[in-house]
Amino acid sequence: MARITVYTTRWCAYCVRAKALLTSRGLEFDEISLDDDPAFRQKLHDLTGGWTVPQILIDGDPIGGYTELWRLDRDGRLEERLAA
Repeated sequence: MARITVYTTRWCAYCVRAKALLTSRGLEFDEISLDDDPAFRQKLHDLTGGWTVPQILIDGDPIGGYTELWRLDRDGRLEERLAA
């Protein structure tokens, strides 16, 4: 199974939704909070191309945020992506 990493903040409702979706599917993930290191946002942008949270990576490959995760799940492609 692929490694999932979710970059979050405490105040982000979409971060909560992304974590809930992954948990509801029984998927384990690493959460990295940006709350304690605001300067990490630049590094995150360099890594993912995104400024917003959550930013979700599967095996180090950025997939986007909650909406992209939800679409993968809705379309039945999340499990496929994780198995690749």
